[in-house]
Amino acid sequence: MTTDQAETGATDSDTTNVIAGVVARLRKVHASGRTRTAQWRIEQLRGIERMLYEREDEITRALAEDLGRDTFESWMIDVLDVRLEAAYARRRVRRWMLSRPRRLPLHQMPALGWVQYEPLGVVLIIGAWNVPLTVTLGPLIAAVSAGNCAVIKPSELVPASSRLLARLLPEYLDPDAVAVVEGDGRTTQNLLAQGLDHVVFTGGTEIGRKIMAGAAPHLTPVTLELGGKSPAIVMRDANLAVTARRIAWTKVFNSGQSCIAADYVLVERAARDELVHHIVRSLEEFRAGPPGRGVRIVNEHQFDRLAGYLADTEATVAHGGGSDRAALTIEPTVLMDPSPDEPVMREEIFGPILPVLAVDSLDEAIAFVNARPKPLAAYVFTKSTRTGRRVLSEVSSGGAVVNHLTYQRVAPQLPFGGVGSSGMGRYHGKWGFDELSHRKAVLVKLFKPDLRIAYPPYTDRAAKLIRRLYRP
Repeated sequence: MTTDQAETGATDSDTTNVIAGVVARLRKVHASGRTRTAQWRIEQLRGIERMLYEREDEITRALAEDLGRDTFESWMIDVLDVRLEAAYARRRVRRWMLSRPRRLPLHQMPALGWVQYEPLGVVLIIGAWNVPLTVTLGPLIAAVSAGNCAVIKPSELVPASSRLLARLLPEYLDPDAVAVVEGDGRTTQNLLAQGLDHVVFTGGTEIGRKIMAGAAPHLTPVTLELGGKSPAIVMRDANLAVTARRIAWTKVFNSGQSCIAADYVLVERAARDELVHHIVRSLEEFRAGPPGRGVRIVNEHQFDRLAGYLADTEATVAHGGGSDRAALTIEPTVLMDPSPDEPVMREEIFGPILPVLAVDSLDEAIAFVNARPKPLAAYVFTKSTRTGRRVLSEVSSGGAVVNHLTYQRVAPQLPFGGVGSSGMGRYHGKWGFDELSHRKAVLVKLFKPDLRIAYPPYTDRAAKLIRRLYRP
């Protein structure tokens, strides 16, 4: 269903009523208990897998229309990862659903205790534009694995992908339990006002604050994946050619429009020039074609923001720097030693621009990162196990990788999420199942024994026995 008032001419009251009706239907389905069975959950996960396999061509065409991506890149980013995650969950969800027995303390005996996993109810999933299927279907996998109904609000900035999800999901998933609501920020606030049982949002920090504010009146719990400025720390003992290739790849893959790409590089001064040389060489290899060929940016707003960074910088441009507003393209650009106070170093870049700053020591690099908001990811390149472990232990980030980038995102065995201003909550694999389940503590007692000393009035003798029983 679509609630875009500009297209339908609907009033605010009409839109609110439509959304309220969708949510009421989902709540009724959830209350019926049909989403609780393992078979229902497995069918939904299998439906996601089939959709991604059978409709791959339609999906990649929509992504090309919205983002200018080529077919293979879209398959890697928005099809393959989600298919693998859905298959991973499908094969394990029966086991995840099992109650987990817990050993109880002696003073509770005789008794049984366990943790029982229950669906939360109706989950709202608010998608982002940069990887439209991954950031909607990934949380959806967690939601249906946990037995929830779900309402998906795709990003309005990728209309072809949004329309595609609205059309395909009812064909492959239970249409009474999973709904797609299209629209803009007003639609999102309207959905939040329904007091749903959990919200999963992927996007920027400022919008994340608005999501929390909209959820607060209903005490709706939120999972926020917000990004931030993810650093790559490069030590001079690293293999600089390989390091450069891996860093450069994250700035051309999806045009650098990724929350876990390297936002900036801190490199030991002695290795700075060689690293930049290899990064430039890698970018030239990745972007074969005439000089000045840029990568596509999603829209004019994002283009103007990135072009503004280039216009305002005092850094040395080691590569690129060109842009074409008519084509919405920006050359992959390497900036050497920008001021830490420049916009490009204060705001998340989310595009094909890579600042490289020289530092004199690992201490300086760690202090630089820790003086700023906690990032979604942190990367370190070094041959030293000790150096790698030090960065892992001293830099707080949502996730971390040693000697590569972004791979933590595609491993369903690992939790994915932020910390501090880069987000809260976790999903992927069992972590997503746990996040969107209520973990109910259950304790079962027998009627006998029922010792008199447990009840008042407490005699001196009873008090002494109870104190002894509860002694650590």
